[in-house]
Amino acid sequence: MSWEPEIKELRYREELARKMGGEERVNKHKSFGKLTVRERIDSLLDDGTFHETGAIAGKGKYDENGQLIDFTPANFILGTGRVNRRKVVVGGDDFTVRGGAADGAIHGKQVYAERLAHDLQIPIVRLVDGTGGGGSVKTLDSSGHTYVPVNPAWDLVVSNMERVPVVAACLGSVAGLGAARVAASHFSVMVEDTSQLFVAGPPVVKFGMGQDLTKEELGGIQVHKSSGAVDNIAQSEEDAFAQIRSFLSYLPSSVWQLPPVAEAEDDTARREEKLISFIPKNRRSPYKIRELLPLIFDQDSIFEMGRYYGGGTVTCFARLDGHPVGVLAPDPFVNGGGLTSESSEKLERFVDLCQTFHLPIVNLVDQPGMVIGLPSEKKGTIRKGVRAISAVYQAKVPMVEIIMRRVFGVGGAGMSNGHGLNQRYAWPSGDWGSLPVEGGVHVAYRRELEASENPEELLNELLERMESIRSPFRTAEAFGVEEIIDPRETRPLLCEWVKDAYELLPQQLGPSHHGMRP
Repeated sequence: MSWEPEIKELRYREELARKMGGEERVNKHKSFGKLTVRERIDSLLDDGTFHETGAIAGKGKYDENGQLIDFTPANFILGTGRVNRRKVVVGGDDFTVRGGAADGAIHGKQVYAERLAHDLQIPIVRLVDGTGGGGSVKTLDSSGHTYVPVNPAWDLVVSNMERVPVVAACLGSVAGLGAARVAASHFSVMVEDTSQLFVAGPPVVKFGMGQDLTKEELGGIQVHKSSGAVDNIAQSEEDAFAQIRSFLSYLPSSVWQLPPVAEAEDDTARREEKLISFIPKNRRSPYKIRELLPLIFDQDSIFEMGRYYGGGTVTCFARLDGHPVGVLAPDPFVNGGGLTSESSEKLERFVDLCQTFHLPIVNLVDQPGMVIGLPSEKKGTIRKGVRAISAVYQAKVPMVEIIMRRVFGVGGAGMSNGHGLNQRYAWPSGDWGSLPVEGGVHVAYRRELEASENPEELLNELLERMESIRSPFRTAEAFGVEEIIDPRETRPLLCEWVKDAYELLPQQLGPSHHGMRP
């Protein structure tokens, strides 16, 4: 006697599970330009590395003799595999079975996926395509009662944010708990044309709010490209998976490990001539920050997050001599690079992300301060800005500041913790103070200007006198700034700094002293 019959039944059940919702539903799903959940997993992971767990979980029907006559697999597939040769947990919704809703699921599988990542201390990737919540109200007919909502595995979801990289892809019409699973991540991405994200879908919104909207109008990329609910937009599912692989390449597998250092091919001594004239002499002229970044960091190593939310602040990963770092930079074309309510939230979250996973931070500073005016006040920008500054001060990871141009006001002062070892280098284009001289003169000399017979001439005299005083060399004389450097020396100095930074990181391994939230 052997167990061969049982193994045959196991293989038969696995074969049924691989059919997902059946040929008709699979074809309909693919007709919308979407991959099936199994195709998604294969596209994301290194070839041949997926090991599935709970493949035959689902709902079976049996005849009077106890023989299996029909089988509907659970609409959540999970397992482990490798991304860039490193092990991850992956869990994906199968929209071909009950539209990814919870009444087609077995909640234990989602819980197990989160537990697997939590206890094995490895990243988790959620491929979300459904509601993931309570399912249709029709289920009340069969259950005979309602229930007090509980978010499955949410204790693990919250805890994982403090322990391992969490990534989520919105790959369809995602609502309710499904949308929450997307947002509860360190990096999230949605796909053009085929992804929508909302708290509740159009029928519920029409009934509850009287707003008659399509899925795209309510939660498409034109809504969430700049809402802050997700980080990035992908042109296709394959692009989304490429972004996920890139994101994970900068992070350790858990907070107990160091970020992975790649083999460096770029010259650490590279001095880019463009840097000497990159910052315009005219202080009012902007420049294209994304053209500057490759001049400093390793070639082809820039990965930006959240470009269209809080656009005055650029947040990205990069490498210096192969070492991953977080980068904060201004975009002078958006609000002059000043801190808005949105960019403050973005800065705070990114600094906390770097702190959680021990990435040193390079802060490229051209900060005019918090954006002023009535609309800014109505958004409570001062509180959001103070939270961002607090994140900078609470961060223990090594941080270096490159002052490219402006450092003004509370916002400028908060770009680094000036009360510790404040490693910073200033370019000759540096310009700083409590207020820009141009605006400060009007305030400080208001009475004199009002009393003057020729206020314009007096103003020009004052500005001319202040021009020499505002020179960064005057500040350096008083050791108010530690070093003024040739901008072309920035990369060599940073490549030396990053080695010292990584020597310090082993002392910081483990969970951060304040846990990260989405």
